[in-house]
Amino acid sequence: MSTYIKIEIKTVSVEQLEILVAELSEINFDAFEENENCLSVFIKEKYFDENELNKIIVPKNITYTKSIIKDTNWNAKWESEFEPIIIGNFVAVRALFHKPVKSVKHEIIITPKMSFGTGHHATTYLMLQQMQSINFINKTVLDFGTGTGILAILAKKLGAKKVVAIDNDEWSINNARENFVANNYTDIILLQKDRISDPDSNQDEKFDIILANINLNVITSSIKDLKNISHQSSKLLLSGFLSPDKQTLINSFISEGFKYIETTEKNEWISMLLTKS
Repeated sequence: MSTYIKIEIKTVSVEQLEILVAELSEINFDAFEENENCLSVFIKEKYFDENELNKIIVPKNITYTKSIIKDTNWNAKWESEFEPIIIGNFVAVRALFHKPVKSVKHEIIITPKMSFGTGHHATTYLMLQQMQSINFINKTVLDFGTGTGILAILAKKLGAKKVVAIDNDEWSINNARENFVANNYTDIILLQKDRISDPDSNQDEKFDIILANINLNVITSSIKDLKNISHQSSKLLLSGFLSPDKQTLINSFISEGFKYIETTEKNEWISMLLTKS
């Protein structure tokens, strides 16, 4: 059973909070609790490097405390605090212990665990929201960095004929598998891998829609891979980065033959839609 390190960062402004989430995700922190003037972040003990943490924290003149938390303790805490997310009349994300939400077209059941992606963070919320405007009927979909599997599940609910979900984290793979079963989508193809292209992948397969809610570095380093698995009308829906990164990311994709369509924004985080041009 994995042990996690919890870092509680004090007196965080809204601006600092958004930047910290982005920076800490780059050094393997994979779960975040946002509270007023405080940010709690979690990382597997085997990945924790306090020197790397201090490089981010110290220049910002903020303080933090460190504690150890077991999986079972985290899960109990997470379950006690997890509240449904409702996006208009489009979709609701809830746990099994919540009452059904009857006012929406789609419900997603998520078992609350350490995996990132319950809809609470702005990036996941934006991805779910923007998926509403995309036609998924009979489409093939890749969910790159699936986390809890929430986007893959919604893709199936919206009519996708084939969904492939990949992640490099064993915890996320196990959690996504549970959530696929809970939502009756055991036909979603779930793969544990570090990147899109590897010797085990089908290099000839092209996807109609690619979903990627990860972080800026992973997205930018994967642009050529994303290009290789796209056809002329493929759509890419991306998130995991802040509004100041928008133009740099657009330029990077345009240079590889993609066309920018639109962005949506929430709390300085953005979700971006592109297509292969």
